[in-house]
Amino acid sequence: MIRTYCKEALQNSLNLLQSFRDNEQHFVMLEKATQELRTAFQAGNKVLICGNGGSACDAMHFAQEFTGRYRKDRAALPAISLSDPSYLTCVGNDYGFESVFARGVEAYGKKGDIFIGLTTSGNSENVIRACIRAKELGLYTMSLLGQSGGKLKGQADLEWIIPGTTADRIQEVHMFILHLLVEQLERLMFPKNY
Repeated sequence: MIRTYCKEALQNSLNLLQSFRDNEQHFVMLEKATQELRTAFQAGNKVLICGNGGSACDAMHFAQEFTGRYRKDRAALPAISLSDPSYLTCVGNDYGFESVFARGVEAYGKKGDIFIGLTTSGNSENVIRACIRAKELGLYTMSLLGQSGGKLKGQADLEWIIPGTTADRIQEVHMFILHLLVEQLERLMFPKNY
């Protein structure tokens, strides 16, 4: 029984990845996003990324791939996950949880930076507000969404909508996209590593 459920879960994940692979628009967006990242980093700008729960973990993972390394040694690249617990509880207490990421964008973001919001439902109010604030400040915005895209659909400059029905399968594809962005950025900026 467990084996059957595990195989079904794997098949669901494979189906979402295959659907992603078969949509050429995803690769057009990956190329655009990679170019935007390169432009930002080469100009001395940074990436701000946020999400809730598992998406917060994915945001931290993505940021450390730039500040640390991905596959090989290279220069550190500036990326900040807006997920420090003391920051979140301070701002959440003073301004409300729906404002925690927007305040971070306001504190760290500047024109030319990139903002990435992760939300499997597309309805996370704190991610929506952060995206709106980022656009107001002149950041290039990207969102990784799920299901039908929710309220955030159409708000970012570039967005991926993964039509999964559960957060876990959607997050798996989100992390795949984030890894592809890091890898392709490294190929562009540090070609000797590949």
